[in-house]
Amino acid sequence: MDHTEQLNPENQAYPSAGVTEQVSYPPKYSKHAEQPSNIWLKSATSLVLYLVIGYYIFKSFNMLLLITAIVVFHELGHFMAMKAFRYKDLGIFFIPLLGAYVSGTKREVSQRESAIILLAGPLPGMIIGFVLYYFYLQDPQLHLGGIPFYTISISLIFLNLVNLLPVYPLDGGQLLNRVFLDESGLVSRFFVLLSIAAMTWFALYGMGTPVYPLLIFPAMMLFRLFGDGKLNTIEKRIEDAGFNLDTSYEELPDEDYWKIRQILVTEYAPLKDLGQGSPLEFHQKEEKIVSTIESLLHRNLMQDLSWAGKGLILLLWVAALASPWLSGMDLSFFDRFGF
Repeated sequence: MDHTEQLNPENQAYPSAGVTEQVSYPPKYSKHAEQPSNIWLKSATSLVLYLVIGYYIFKSFNMLLLITAIVVFHELGHFMAMKAFRYKDLGIFFIPLLGAYVSGTKREVSQRESAIILLAGPLPGMIIGFVLYYFYLQDPQLHLGGIPFYTISISLIFLNLVNLLPVYPLDGGQLLNRVFLDESGLVSRFFVLLSIAAMTWFALYGMGTPVYPLLIFPAMMLFRLFGDGKLNTIEKRIEDAGFNLDTSYEELPDEDYWKIRQILVTEYAPLKDLGQGSPLEFHQKEEKIVSTIESLLHRNLMQDLSWAGKGLILLLWVAALASPWLSGMDLSFFDRFGF
């Protein structure tokens, strides 16, 4: 006769996959897909906050609009490329003082697609910047909305050039990490640490005088790196217990969900406060547990770039970085940044 038992955390603190138990596991938590309207509402809210804080910093509405337009155009490049490659839950989110990013999800990710997505942000902006610079050379008096073509073109080139630098998580750093390094390896982690050090140096010395708000970014990255380390430890613990993490959340068996959940709420510090109550009942903050489980499930990175393909991407990347110097344009603007 079938009967239902509840897992006792004390007796079942280390559940394993493939062990037959007289337990009837309820369905795993059903995720509620976020409505597109909610995503874009968050995007709009972040944009408003970005503009308000930006105006306080720049004190110039025209300059704020210029920088915002460049950032939006840059992120739209990423957005359209991700949409073309069928990413889901897409949204653009703005971070005051730091820029913006495109968020999206996809189970199967390829190196080729990643390279295209990462380059689709900075390259179009740089191309337009060079076109406007050409028009400026023909007529130095040209302007748009009171802003000289020279300022617009240099801003387009400079901001996108910075994004191509091999510093994580800039586009160039992500390109290096995704295409040329093993994202989960020690070399990749060392590269991220070097990036944190580089951003810290830039915030303190790169502008001549310290810009302390810029320290927020490396601090966030360091905090995330520390969190990833703890997550990697619990991931190994779960894999050692025999659970298959090479799957999607939708394909994860209900039994595995509850057993992995039990390990998380008993051993993973950020979730221990959610382990109260019955082991087979959802917590009111269950989505936090679901999010952690999803982060543990391995995303498939397809190694679909040959050495020739990687060489072509490297050539394009280096050419884009060197383009201001190769084009012979007036580089006096870059002098203040040590370029």
